[in-house]
Amino acid sequence: MDDDGLTPAAVQQAAERLAGQVVRTPCLHSRTLSALCGCEVYLKFENHQFTASFKERGALNKMAQLSAGERARGVLAVSAGNHAQGVAYHAQRMGVPAVIVMPRFAPAVKVENTRRFGVEVVLHGDTFDEARLHGLALAQSRGLTVVHPYDDLAVAAGQGTIALEMLAEAPQLQALVVPVGGGGLIAGIAVAARALRPDIEVYGVQAERFPAVWNALHDGQRECAQATVADGIAVKSPGELTVPLIRRWVRDVLLAGEDDLERAILLLLEIEKTVVEGAGAAGLAALLQHRDRFAGRHVGLVLSGGNIEPLLLAEIVHRGMVKSGRLVRLRFDVRDVPGALAEVAAALGRLGANIDEVQHQRAFTLLSVERALIDVVVQTRGDAHVQQLLDSMRADGYRVERVDSVR
Repeated sequence: MDDDGLTPAAVQQAAERLAGQVVRTPCLHSRTLSALCGCEVYLKFENHQFTASFKERGALNKMAQLSAGERARGVLAVSAGNHAQGVAYHAQRMGVPAVIVMPRFAPAVKVENTRRFGVEVVLHGDTFDEARLHGLALAQSRGLTVVHPYDDLAVAAGQGTIALEMLAEAPQLQALVVPVGGGGLIAGIAVAARALRPDIEVYGVQAERFPAVWNALHDGQRECAQATVADGIAVKSPGELTVPLIRRWVRDVLLAGEDDLERAILLLLEIEKTVVEGAGAAGLAALLQHRDRFAGRHVGLVLSGGNIEPLLLAEIVHRGMVKSGRLVRLRFDVRDVPGALAEVAAALGRLGANIDEVQHQRAFTLLSVERALIDVVVQTRGDAHVQQLLDSMRADGYRVERVDSVR
């Protein structure tokens, strides 16, 4: 596929190749998120793909067009996660030898999921660029075809099939909000969507910590950080083929902060009962951060993937409970006498607070020797309940304060 090959027809042909080979994921309206965001929200559940990511679409479309000789020699992909799994899965299905080069920092869950498909996994380099250079050299020495994660128009055409499915199921959509790393997903979606509906607006979302495409569109000079919860779109150098397409077909690229990304992950878990990774939550994070831009409109979000480390997800849930006031640390200044801790626990229980953790401190305090500090982490119903706890216990004579550390 040449540089002019990302056409609506190419996306339609990709859809025909992919039919029955990838999951036609649901696109569903969310009443609760719509009320929360002030617009009508529709979710495209690409985390329901077998490898829990949209990346399968582009990988399969690329590999389905290989010659017999190219299939026999095999393919190579460089990826920190989702693209690796997509290539590995469909290579196994097609009987195509595959080598996946991943940086050593790649999330363990993604490395193990990739190995599960029986491909050769090579861990090399402390950065993605080191892994990429090693992969390109390996591909040349072995005669392997490189399946690029985003800067390949056949890959982008495969990703664009998402737009065909979304507009078929929700033709009323007025805007699409798509996570952006290297740009393959949004390029394919924008070309396909604008061909079907010239009036539809396509927006990209990047993490504030990795604003490479935002910089390209806004002549910005924002620097990339070391890490983001949205590791799937943590790309420092966007595609040479994709950026011109984004300039032409995409209305704007927005930025989402880490707090909104974490909040979006938690909202999707609690409200939609679906697990997404940081990149998969980027669209919802953008709606939360840029409400005025989408107010009252019908907006489609692409939940691009669900491969998140369980420990990271647990930490996000824990932090989210603290930020919402459902998990709070209260510090009591009490007389250091037998039964003081039991009295505090009983009082909290009567007020409907469930104790999660207790620390009773005598030595490391500036209080007088007859007093002690008790830090109690309690589960509550939210900020209003916390204030009720404080008011009631102070009215009963307790010296108590709230000592949250992440608010």
